Amino acid sequence: MKVKSPVADSIAVTIYHNPACGTSRNVLALIRNAGVEPYVIEYLRAPPDRKTLESLLTRMHMKPRELLREKGAPYSELGLADKALSDGQLLDAMMAHPILINRPIVVTPWGVKLCRPSDALLDILPLPQKGPFKKEDGELLIDERGNRVSI
Repeated sequence: MKVKSPVADSIAVTIYHNPACGTSRNVLALIRNAGVEPYVIEYLRAPPDRKTLESLLTRMHMKPRELLREKGAPYSELGLADKALSDGQLLDAMMAHPILINRPIVVTPWGVKLCRPSDALLDILPLPQKGPFKKEDGELLIDERGNRVSI
């Protein structure tokens, strides 16, 4: 029987999640491997409002272009590669098309981060892992002693 950590139970963690994204699924599972049940926001169904997105960007020390998802539509269709576009215009595009917001974004008491690659989560969630963890592709991130595997 697994004993739950009272510390992990009291930690507030939020993940802006897309269940269709492997990296997002891995990060969610890694949070749970630390004994934390996060508040999950499926951001394509419930996108953050502009103020929230701006706050997340500020807390991550990122500009909108750095959070912009370039892969797939509608990035190319909207001409978002144009470096002349302002931060405001990029935010407008993300508000109109939440798929343009890269994910997963995780908020913990230790920081806010775009968790790509998955193990970036460990920088802002320094709780002990409950056991080994392999990503969906089989890559080992946490060994049997709960330690981060060096790549």
